[in-house]
Amino acid sequence: MAIKHRGITFQGYNKPRRAEPGSSKKFVVAAKKGDEVRLVRFGDPNMSIKKDQPKRKASYCARSGGIKGTADKFSANYWSRKKWNC
Repeated sequence: MAIKHRGITFQGYNKPRRAEPGSSKKFVVAAKKGDEVRLVRFGDPNMSIKKDQPKRKASYCARSGGIKGTADKFSANYWSRKKWNC
């Protein structure tokens, strides 16, 4: 079931997708918590994700774990950690 939020089509709520080319972020997600829906953008478009390298993954997960909003679906850190499987 495709949904449209703020002019962007998603496969569903809480399902990240690639942002449009030229965007300031790499991914975008229509995050839904209860009845509230927000557009969350995250990721640096100029950097590649190297989560397949154990040392880099461990370093990122340790570094990002202390940032506020780790458990909030409306934070970019939540979605970034989810992409890295932290």
